[in-house]
Amino acid sequence: MSARLPTPITAELVRGAAELERTEHGLLPHRLPAWARAQCPDAQLLMAESQPAGVRLAFRTRATEVELDAHRVLTNYQGVPPRPDCFYDLCVDGELVAQMTVTGGDEVVLDFEGGAQTRRGATGTVRFAGLLERDKLVELWLPWSETTHLVELRTDAPVVPADDVRRVWLHHGSSISQGSIADSPSTTWPALAARQGGVELVNLGLAGSALLDPFTARTMRDTPADLVSVKIGINLVNLDLMRRRALGPAVHGFLDTLREGHPDAPLLVVSPLLCPIHEETPGPGTFDVEAFGRGEVRFLSTGDPAEVPAGKLTLQVIREELARVVAQRAATDPALHLLDGLDLYGSADHERLPLPDALHPDGETHRLIADRFVAAAFGPGGPFRG
Repeated sequence: MSARLPTPITAELVRGAAELERTEHGLLPHRLPAWARAQCPDAQLLMAESQPAGVRLAFRTRATEVELDAHRVLTNYQGVPPRPDCFYDLCVDGELVAQMTVTGGDEVVLDFEGGAQTRRGATGTVRFAGLLERDKLVELWLPWSETTHLVELRTDAPVVPADDVRRVWLHHGSSISQGSIADSPSTTWPALAARQGGVELVNLGLAGSALLDPFTARTMRDTPADLVSVKIGINLVNLDLMRRRALGPAVHGFLDTLREGHPDAPLLVVSPLLCPIHEETPGPGTFDVEAFGRGEVRFLSTGDPAEVPAGKLTLQVIREELARVVAQRAATDPALHLLDGLDLYGSADHERLPLPDALHPDGETHRLIADRFVAAAFGPGGPFRG
C-alpha cells in the first residue's frame, strides 16, 4: 500500500456547506449558519441541516487512493424500520466511479413521546483505491441522511482545492430535495440536475423543514448564487403549519428577501409534485403504524377534507396560491418563473412509479424528476439556460 498523506480539511475543500463547526470528532458541515440555527431550536430542522445533502469534498490530485475518516450520527425512531445506510459517492471528473458506506458512529433513537437515547460508536473509514494516476477532479459526496463529522482526509499524492468557474445554483426544498429516498448523495434529483445543467449546486433541501422560515430566506439571500429555486408545499401540508390566509403573504415575504440578495438572478418557484395522500386531504401527516408490523415505512394524512374551505392547506390549494403569487409578481419581475411540480411528477408517473412510502420518490423517480427539471429549467427557453 502506498504512503498516504494527511490533508487538513479546510473550507476550501468543502463545497455546498454554509459553515464548518469544530467538534470533538472533527469538522461538522452545516447547511444553515449558526445564527439561523439559533433562531429555531427544532430537532427536525437541526438534524436535517446537519445532514450534508449536496456537500462534497472537491480537489484536484494525481492520487490513486483516497481515504476519509468520518464519524456519523444516525437518527432513527423507536419501532420504525431504519433506513439503509447512505453511500459516500466518489466522482472523478464528474463521473460516479465508486461508492462505500461507513461503519460505526453514534445512533440517536427517538420515541414518540419526545424522548431520545444515544448509543455511542467508533469513527469509521471509507477507502477508495485503484484510481488512475493522472491529474483529475475528485469529488467525494457525503451522505444526505447521516450527520457527518469529517475527521481526516488522506491520499497517496498531494491535493489542491478545485477551482470552479461554473454558475452556482442555490436550491431550497423539502426532504425530496434533500434526497429521500434516493439511491445515493450524487444521485438525488438536484445533484443529477446540477451535473446535467453544468452548474455548481448548493442544496438547501431541508427534510421536514421547507416551511418558508425567514431565517432560511435570509441564508439564501446572503449565499452567492447565479440561479435560485425554491420548491414549496409538501412540508406546509404535512406539518399542518399554516392556513391559506397566511400562505400568500408568507410566499411574498420569502421571495422579497431572496430578491434583496439576488435582485436579477433567475428565480424559479417549483410547486409540489404529486403526492396522493395530500392532494385533497390536509395534514398533519404521520407514520402509518400498521406498516411497521410489515417491516415497512409508510406515511398517511390525518386531516379532514371538509376543513379545506375554511382554509386548511392541501397540495392542490398550494399550487393555486403559488400560481397566483408568481403571476402577480412576474408582472414586474421578468426573471421570476413558475414550474408546476406536476410536470416533474404527475398522476401518470405515479401509476408507473408509485411513491414507495406514499411520500418520497425512489431512485428511479429522482432520475426522472432530474431529467424533466433539466429540460424545463436549463433547456431552450428555460430560465436557467446558459
